[in-house]
Amino acid sequence: MHGRRPTITSLHGMVAAAHPHAAQAGARILASGGNAFDAAAAVGAALNVVEPFMSSLAGEGLATMWVAAEQRVRVLDFVPPIPSAFPVDRFRERAELERGPLPVGTPGNLAGWCELAGTYGRKPLAEIFAPAIALAEDGFALAEFGAEEFVEQAPLLARHPALYEHWARAYLPGGAKPAIGMLLRQPDLGATLRALATKGPEHLYGGELGARIVAHLASLGGILQLSDLTDFKPVWRDPLPARYRDLTIHVPPPPCEGFQFLLTLRILEGLDLKTKAHNSVDHLDLVYRAIRLAAGIRIAHNNPPPDRLADIMSDASVARLRARVLDGTPISGPTEQWMAQAGEDPAHTTSFSIADREGNMVCVTQSLGSPFGSGVVVPGTGLCLNNFLYWADVQPGSPNRSRPGGALLMCMSPSISTRDGKPVLALGTPGSYGILQTQAQAFVHHIDFGLPLQEAIEAPRARLWDGRFIQTENRVAPEVVAGLAARGHAIEAFTEGWTMKVGGMQAVSVDPATGLFTGAADPRRDGYVATP
Repeated sequence: MHGRRPTITSLHGMVAAAHPHAAQAGARILASGGNAFDAAAAVGAALNVVEPFMSSLAGEGLATMWVAAEQRVRVLDFVPPIPSAFPVDRFRERAELERGPLPVGTPGNLAGWCELAGTYGRKPLAEIFAPAIALAEDGFALAEFGAEEFVEQAPLLARHPALYEHWARAYLPGGAKPAIGMLLRQPDLGATLRALATKGPEHLYGGELGARIVAHLASLGGILQLSDLTDFKPVWRDPLPARYRDLTIHVPPPPCEGFQFLLTLRILEGLDLKTKAHNSVDHLDLVYRAIRLAAGIRIAHNNPPPDRLADIMSDASVARLRARVLDGTPISGPTEQWMAQAGEDPAHTTSFSIADREGNMVCVTQSLGSPFGSGVVVPGTGLCLNNFLYWADVQPGSPNRSRPGGALLMCMSPSISTRDGKPVLALGTPGSYGILQTQAQAFVHHIDFGLPLQEAIEAPRARLWDGRFIQTENRVAPEVVAGLAARGHAIEAFTEGWTMKVGGMQAVSVDPATGLFTGAADPRRDGYVATP
C-alpha cells in the first residue's frame, strides 16, 4: 500500500468518524435498518465515550445534510445562545475564559442528536444510544491519539484543584496512568445515557440532569441557569450555498462563520490553480493569500445580515479580493477574532460524515471547546462540560463583542456538496478558526488537483495565524517554505509531518451514477471508516 490507507468503498452506506468505535457504532445502526440521521446520533453519542476530550452531549455543534425524501439540503443549528447571565463586562480577554465554571455554555449536542433522529430517523433513542452505553459500561482501550490527549491534558488540569478531583475520578480512577491500551470504563456516563434513552432529552433540558448540572456549576461560581436549558431548542436553517468549479457547496449560514470558507473558494474560483505544480510556491501562495483575505472579511463583518452577506459574496466584491490576491503585495491581518490573540487556540472539536443507501447524507461538526472543555465534570454523571464561552468575543471595543442572550458566533463549517442537484460529498473538520482554512485547502487538493478523497485529506495542510504567521506540516518541501517566505509569508514548518493542529477531517463521497460510496478518514487523529 506504499504507506497509504486503502480506499474504502461500499454500496450500502458509509460512516467516517474520528474514532473506530464511533464509526462502527454508526455502521451498526445502518446495518440494523436505521438511516443516516439515526446513525449520526449514534456516532455523536459514541464519540462522547471514546473521545471525551473532544466530545460530550454537553457540547455544541452544527449539522448540514441532504434529505433524500425532500431533495434538499438543510442545516440544523444546535449552538445555543450565550447564557442570559454571562458577565461579559467582567472580562478583558478570552484567555480569562479557558477553564472553570464561567466559560460553560448551554449544552446543545444532545438536543441536536435527538432533533436529527426525531425529525428524520426511525430508531428509538434506546437503540441509538445502545452502542455508546456498551462502550461506556464495558470500557474500551485508549488508542494512540486518545492516549496522547490524556497524557498531555492530565497535568494541565491538575493545576485546577477544584476541577481535577472529579475529572480524575471519571477518567483516571485509582490514579491510573494514561497509556495506549489503558482500559477506560465510564459507568456514570453509561447510567446517564441510559436515563436519557428512557426519559428523552427533557431529562437534561429542564429535568433532573439539567438541575444537577446547574447546581454543580453554581457551587463553583458558574452562571448557567435552568432557564438557559429549558429555553433552548435547535434551529432549522436554510444552507448558505456557493459554487466552486462544478460543485455547489452548502454550509450553515450566519451566525455560523462558515461563510469564510465559501468566500475563500469564491476567490480561488477565478484562478487556474491546476496549471500550478501541486504544493508548489505558486499553488500555496495563492491559497494562503485567499484564506487570509477571507478571514479579514469575516472578522470585519461578522454575523452579517442577508443583504450584507449577499454583497460580500457578490461577483464584484469577490473580484476585488481576487485582484488583491494577484497583486503580489504581502497580506497581513487577523485570522481569529477582532483583535490579535496571543498563544495557541486550544480547540478540540470533531467532525463526522455519514451516507445511507436511501440517499441521505449528513455532515456534523460538534465540539467540547478546549481539550476536556471547561474541565468541569459533574459528579455522578460522567459528563464533562464545554467551555464554549472561550469563543465569545469579550474584548472591549470590538464591534463583534458578545452579549448575554445573543448569538454565539461559531467557527464551524460542516459541508454538503452537490453536483447537478445531487449530493456527492460530505466533508467537515475540527480545528477552531482553522476549520475555515483547512477545508478550503482540502477542496483544492481534491477538486483542482484531482487527488482521491483519502489522499486529499492526507495531503499536507497549514494553519494561518494573526499577522502574516503560518505554520505548515513539514512534508511541504523546505525550498517551497523558503519561497513562500520570500513572498512575504512569515512561515515556518511544524516539527511534525502530521499534526492535529491542522484538523482531523472525515468525508464521504458518493457517485450518483453507480451509488458507490467512498469514505476517507484523517490519520492525524484516530479517524476511521466503517460500512454496514
